[in-house]
Amino acid sequence: MKHQLDLVDIGCNLTHDSFDKDREQVIRHASEAGVSQIVVTGASAVGSAAARELARHYPNHLFATAGVHPHHAADYNDETDQQLRQLVLEPEVVAVGEAGLDYFRDFSPHPAQKKAFEQQIQIAIDTQMPLFLHQREAHADFFAILKSFRDQLTNVVVHCFTDTREALYDYIDMDCHVGITGWICDERRGGHLKELVGDIPANRLLVETDAPYLKPRNLRPKLKSHRNEPRILPWVVGTIAACRGESPLVTAANTSRNARAFFNLP
Repeated sequence: MKHQLDLVDIGCNLTHDSFDKDREQVIRHASEAGVSQIVVTGASAVGSAAARELARHYPNHLFATAGVHPHHAADYNDETDQQLRQLVLEPEVVAVGEAGLDYFRDFSPHPAQKKAFEQQIQIAIDTQMPLFLHQREAHADFFAILKSFRDQLTNVVVHCFTDTREALYDYIDMDCHVGITGWICDERRGGHLKELVGDIPANRLLVETDAPYLKPRNLRPKLKSHRNEPRILPWVVGTIAACRGESPLVTAANTSRNARAFFNLP
């Protein structure tokens, strides 16, 4: 029986070592739960190559991004840039990123983060590929950099959005897509998102698990594992739909259509 939901998880860290023992099963469980396609996040040169390799084994089902997360920006050099430029030519790779700024953890100096961000924006401009972005507690700098290049870029998503109403409106005004995760299911940190998610235009909303991170805190029945999985995406979509005052089937249909158009998926 075909599952009535048809979802695209636009951000899942499936190469994470927590999936090493049962990755195949995790992917199968996702399909059974209605998650038809998954974009595997690349967060370093090595991780991006691994994401692309994994996607090769699941054609038309898994896809990959190629980029360097701001946490690893200090390691970004000319060789990294060339590696990413080679990777984005591969058919399994559908976006540049995860790129951006993260001043919350501050694992790389701010100048290094900004430089790596701009270099990856340039790859997206040169290839006219979508851009998959990360921003945490760095909105002013992130917005200024992105705005200066926006006219030269195609599709842009600010993934795992957790910021303020002002930030959300800045991204929508800049014609960006917005990715929502299980953060919205967290009564401690995500309450404001429940009020904001209805403000995202239906054609700009994307959904993701960011697994193995951000397991929904309100998940019922609770899982024994702390690990999030792509099969939990329907729960996140249900929460988003309730906040938007629409059926989960509507949210699923809109976000899947958006994701396939955004990443040019089959």
